[in-house]
Amino acid sequence: MHSAERLDSGHPPPPSPGRTLPFIGKLKPFYLLSILVLILAISFSISKTNQFKRLFFLRSNLLNPTVQKQISRNPIYTAPYCVLWMAPFLSGGGYSSEAWSYILALHNYSMNKNPVFNLKIEQHGDLENVEFWEGLPLDMRNLAVELYHRECKLNETVVVCHSEPGAWYPPLFDTLPCPPINYGHFKAVVGRTMFETDRVNDEHVKRCNLLDFVWVPTDFHVKTFTESGVDPLKVVKIVQPVDLEFFDPVKYEGLDLGSLGNLVMGSFSNGEKFVFLSIFKWEYRKGWDVLLRSYLKEFTKGDDVVLYLLTNPYHSDKDFGNKIVEYVENSDLEEPKDGWARVYVIDEHIAQVDMPRLYKAANAFVLPSRGEGWGRPIVEAMAMTLPVIATNWSGPTEFMTEDNSYPLPVDRMSEVTEGPFKGHLWAEPSVNKLQTLLRHVMRNQEEAKARGKQARDDMMSRFSPEVVAGIYYRKDMSPMDREYQQRKEVAALCANLVTSNTDGPQVSTTERVKPHSQQLILKWSSREASKRAARCTKQQATALKSEM
Repeated sequence: MHSAERLDSGHPPPPSPGRTLPFIGKLKPFYLLSILVLILAISFSISKTNQFKRLFFLRSNLLNPTVQKQISRNPIYTAPYCVLWMAPFLSGGGYSSEAWSYILALHNYSMNKNPVFNLKIEQHGDLENVEFWEGLPLDMRNLAVELYHRECKLNETVVVCHSEPGAWYPPLFDTLPCPPINYGHFKAVVGRTMFETDRVNDEHVKRCNLLDFVWVPTDFHVKTFTESGVDPLKVVKIVQPVDLEFFDPVKYEGLDLGSLGNLVMGSFSNGEKFVFLSIFKWEYRKGWDVLLRSYLKEFTKGDDVVLYLLTNPYHSDKDFGNKIVEYVENSDLEEPKDGWARVYVIDEHIAQVDMPRLYKAANAFVLPSRGEGWGRPIVEAMAMTLPVIATNWSGPTEFMTEDNSYPLPVDRMSEVTEGPFKGHLWAEPSVNKLQTLLRHVMRNQEEAKARGKQARDDMMSRFSPEVVAGIYYRKDMSPMDREYQQRKEVAALCANLVTSNTDGPQVSTTERVKPHSQQLILKWSSREASKRAARCTKQQATALKSEM
């Protein structure tokens, strides 16, 4: 494939057409029609078929070039290069939400600026989720179709692989690889990823080091990635934006939670209640056991309090109510004399457009997780001015403070005993401290509201789409530019060698290196830049010094 070829391969394939059975042609039209009607009747009675049709429509809609022409109202920009952002845009979940936050931030920012790159997206890293797609606002769906159909030339493209490293080229599971073909064809390849534990797997370290850069969301990840063996020159912290215009509490009325949740602990009662909300996938890492234990130890039926859990399966079934009852029955928890405090489970899909209304219906948000890459529901709750209680470890340490939230102390670190992160360490949040914080937030609601207000202010000053997009544009997207990286690495290291025996300050940028030496440096590829600079000879150093 030549560098001028277009990136129009590798799209999610439409479902395969059905095969023609060999005996169909021998049947008379009347019988053939009867059989077809019967087949259709049976197929329409199966719910999975309807889901298949919706998925087919989603893929067909996204792949149909006429759709893009009908809805596109914005010009396709002429820019020096293209950014192909590959992520689970149609899947829902953490990576999907984060990828959308970047795309919206960069797209909206470019409307008011002179864009330095053309933006294109591609589905990658997970299966499409029709319910998630249908729950997106119409303007986001239209933008997805528009960006999907933009074209990029290979040698003018920076590829962003926004997923876990196992999905990167070559993928360890069935997904569209990122980059779509091997690494050497593109201007640069960048990985965006994160982990919830204290380290990165050896295989993932190897994959990270194949890329030009690895973007991580927090200082926590800069430390864990580099200590695990990822090249420090490749690791760049890029925080995640939160859509403060969408998650704006003044725009919404709360959902009727009583009509959504199923009561699994306690008994029904009327009247105003203090509502704790938690949102998570049903997995041990999320600390649902810590939350239930703390809540049920601290509160009883006599307290005007209720806990709502919005959860969804993670390699499990949806029988969450029975799982909770079974957990309580097998624990040492004893039912209070006046009965259990109320616990509701919301296990139905909540459309993205309704998520702000869900937060609006709560008084506080709580997530005693054992480890988070970022903590998307936490920042969304903070944007909605909810007081937040969450574990003071891993990703959330980037944005949680004693002034804007209630950081939950960690009792100890524990070893992951199963799954792909077996042998890693993560946090064990304090059950006793969580009990105290739950009661404190309920009793001190004015203080809690003040922290919630401060939380939104902090989101606006540090994590708004405008702020995060501005980081990219102020740098002119240079962190993704291979040539920039070569100049930075090689010239800085060589210049430092030159000045290491002088009394003056060491040179750490390329401004002190004259143009023809920069051209010499640019002949070195990005992957050999550091090695070349490390072997920078005294003769080369002397030559550079004479030009400074």
